[in-house]
Amino acid sequence: MRKPIGRTAAAYPRRAAIVGALVATLLATASCTGTVPPDAAAAGTAPAPASSPATPAASATGSPSAAPAPVQVPDVLRFSGTTLTGSAFDATRLAGRPVVLWFWAPWCATCASQAWTVAEIAPKYRDTVPIVGVAGLGEQRDMKNFVSEFDLGDTAQIDDRKGVLWKRFKVTEQSIFVIIDRDGKVVHQGFLDGEALSARVAALAGA
Repeated sequence: MRKPIGRTAAAYPRRAAIVGALVATLLATASCTGTVPPDAAAAGTAPAPASSPATPAASATGSPSAAPAPVQVPDVLRFSGTTLTGSAFDATRLAGRPVVLWFWAPWCATCASQAWTVAEIAPKYRDTVPIVGVAGLGEQRDMKNFVSEFDLGDTAQIDDRKGVLWKRFKVTEQSIFVIIDRDGKVVHQGFLDGEALSARVAALAGA
């Protein structure tokens, strides 16, 4: 009786060997060309992209973190004093910003005319262009009355009855404004009326 036509058992190992060789060849080709097999990509095993140059670590705000540069204190701001309210005043804390020093006396009519402008603009520019009064040539009680009368309580007023700061800045008369730019350079020393003072301070704030 004739045997059924079919594959012999010996044919199967031979076929398996051929298929295995083909698979190995395909995998080797894929690895050489950088092609990711579909099943590997689906499993999340795709190779990572080439690394880019390192960037600074981001801060909590999302911008690169960097230590702030220290503010250099110019010699012109290396002084201290006591305000008319009895508080300690340290001018070095004003470094890095434009500063206006106003030298006034409590009995000075010109100072009184400028006081309204100072009282109006000083709070507005407190953080950008601090205006600091330096009271001299009078008694403390009169100085305090002057501050109260012209609503200058929101502006630092240094008690300079001994004239230490007046001598330091070579101020010999009142009313004098000394304007210091953010680099510590004195850019003005002299009289300013209310309009000119307002314009100067606004320009410094916008610089």
